[in-house]
Amino acid sequence: MIFKRKEWVDSAVQAVDFIKTTLWKNNRLFATYKDGKAHLNAYLDDYAFLLDGLLELMQVQFRQSDLDFAIALAEVLLDQFEDTQLGGFFFTSHDHEKLIHRPKAGQDNAIPSGNGFAAVALQRLGHLLGEHRYLQSTDQALQLFYSSIRRHASSHCSLLEALREWLSPPQIVILRGKGAALSEWHHTLVLQVPDAIVLALPLELTGLPQGLNKALPVDREVNAWVCHGEKCLPEITSLQELLQVCGDKGRMSFPL
Repeated sequence: MIFKRKEWVDSAVQAVDFIKTTLWKNNRLFATYKDGKAHLNAYLDDYAFLLDGLLELMQVQFRQSDLDFAIALAEVLLDQFEDTQLGGFFFTSHDHEKLIHRPKAGQDNAIPSGNGFAAVALQRLGHLLGEHRYLQSTDQALQLFYSSIRRHASSHCSLLEALREWLSPPQIVILRGKGAALSEWHHTLVLQVPDAIVLALPLELTGLPQGLNKALPVDREVNAWVCHGEKCLPEITSLQELLQVCGDKGRMSFPL
């Protein structure tokens, strides 16, 4: 996305399509694939990291199928991994073989915490879709691990990212348009507002969730909406105005 390397984007798309075709069966993810066979139930980290990757890929090249896949993964995370009583997510699914100890770790180790990535990804998807169940799950996970975060902050960088966005929801920019103009707006935002979540939605897309189903441009090539969490400003029709608004996010007044 940054370097306009189409072959890199194509590689990411192929990876997602391979996973969905070979490792996603009956709305469940498998952990490994070899010699034409997928097996072993996937773990929390597999779901959380893949969900985060899909959210990144949708910002590069939006496909309805990737959004549908992300929602399906999020639903399994809640249904099969969440501790609905105490909060947070177990490393193994509810229907996994019984273990002597069922871990539910919040600290980062050699790889980031599955709980941290699940919290970040669910929270971002929750803001995009207006899905409060996802936001509530992140809130409960943060409450569970909050005392550990306070005692050992440097060991919980993934959960700290979730906490940062819980305190100040990310800036989301939704673009609706077509052709070269949509691409120009998209790439300009990526370079100049790198901390925003930007989705460029072509005109031909239909059946979008309510949070993304913005009005199509009339007598212009691109419309833009700037949102802070679920609260959005009126549509913006000028790229320069959009850049100014995104740069002034700390002073924006959002409707209640």
